[in-house]
This record gives sequence, C-alpha cells and structure tokens, in this order.
Amino acid sequence: MSEIQSLARGLKILDKFAQSAGSLSITQLAQELELDKSTVSRLVQTLVHYEYAQPDPGTRRYMLGRKFTRLSWQLLNRTPIRDQAKPFLYSLMHATGECAHTAVYSEKQALVIDDVEAPASLRVVGGIGRLIPLHCTAVGKCLLAFSNVPLPADLPGRTHNTITALDRLHSHLDAIRQAGYALDDEENDYGVRCIAAPIYDHTGQAIACIGISGPTVRMTDDRLAALASQVIEAARALSRQLQDMGYEQKEA
Repeated sequence: MSEIQSLARGLKILDKFAQSAGSLSITQLAQELELDKSTVSRLVQTLVHYEYAQPDPGTRRYMLGRKFTRLSWQLLNRTPIRDQAKPFLYSLMHATGECAHTAVYSEKQALVIDDVEAPASLRVVGGIGRLIPLHCTAVGKCLLAFSNVPLPADLPGRTHNTITALDRLHSHLDAIRQAGYALDDEENDYGVRCIAAPIYDHTGQAIACIGISGPTVRMTDDRLAALASQVIEAARALSRQLQDMGYEQKEA
C-alpha cells in the first residue's frame, strides 16, 4: 500500500498525543518516532496551525488540539443510540437523584456518549466523550459481561478494590451476568459507586449500557438493590424501544 509519508508521520504524532496522559515535547516525539527534531517540529507546527494540536501553556510541549473536541461532538451527535437514550437518562437521574450516563465500546475502553448531571451539590461529575477503563468501571464491566468485547490485556490497579487478576475478573463477569447489572464499588475512584445495565438492539445484541454514578455517602449498601432495579428497568425500557424501532447496531 502506498502512503504519503508526511501524512503518515502526522497521524503517528496524533496517536502519540492521544495515548499520552499529558503533553509531549518535540524531543520526546522525535525519539519515539525515530525522526529528527526539525522534521517533528515542522509536522507539529502544521498540526497546530490546523488546530489538531496545541501548545501546553507555560511549557515547550504540545497536546491534542481543540479540533478534536469539535470532531468528537460531531461524532457523538451522529450516534443514534444517544438520542434514543436521552429521555431515559433524565428519568433515571430524577428517579435516583444520581448522575446518569450512556456508554459504548470504543478503542478498547468504554466511551461515555452522554451524561446527565444530578442537581445535588455533592455529585460525581462526569464528562461526555471520556474514555474509561473496562475492568474497573460499571459501564466497562457491563460491556465485558454482556457483549462480545475482548478482555483487556492489562488490569492496572486504580484503588485497593480494583480487580487485577484475570481469573477473578472472569468469575466477577459471571456474577454480573447472573445479577443482570454491573457494580463499580470504589474500583475506579475512591468514594464513588456506579451501577450499569446492558442495552440491546432488536437482534438481541448488547450494544451499549446505561448507568448511574454517585458518592458512596448516598449510594449506600441499603440503597444498592433498589438503585440497581431502577437502572435495570431503564435499560429494559430503552431496549424495548430500540427493538420496536427495529434498531440494529451496524459494524463500524
């Protein structure tokens, strides 16, 4: 396959920015891509010009630019499941008093495609378009349990409750299938609990999940069963609506 070398290098730089937890310097990029610094500098400046990259203020480093935020919003707004799920998120938020969200599988993680925040002053603040781990979040474990999502190769510990052994994760996913929902019990963030249940299209395929997140001081042990029932019912109602529409998830 023939390719345009400069374009390929620019795309590799964007991949490096996307994989980085922070910003990167020209030197770092040059070393990782095995290119000379002057070439990388020209490529990065071109990406900055078109807003695909931007300087990290106060440093000589760079990161993904504003253009990706706009593109992400455009992509999310074209996701049919997002529009159908919106009323159910509001109903779930009002019924439980907690933040509600919808997520799908993307790039070996769970992608939050919509978020409705609760009015409470103490709440879990999310963010549309964020990618979160599969093995230690309710939506991620829900996707692993109910859809054909591959198990992650690495299970890094996020808190002392995170499952980091593959055999334990297998057993845990079996329990999730039996329960009909997934629980994140301070496995990704301390002080936060999340519940998620699967959403099915008319073929019976689990294509997404819907869930809630809240502080442990409100999502207490004695509330979990009732909250889980509300999340499951919201997921079932949304699934029925999608099935009545004949909605089917298409392969990307």
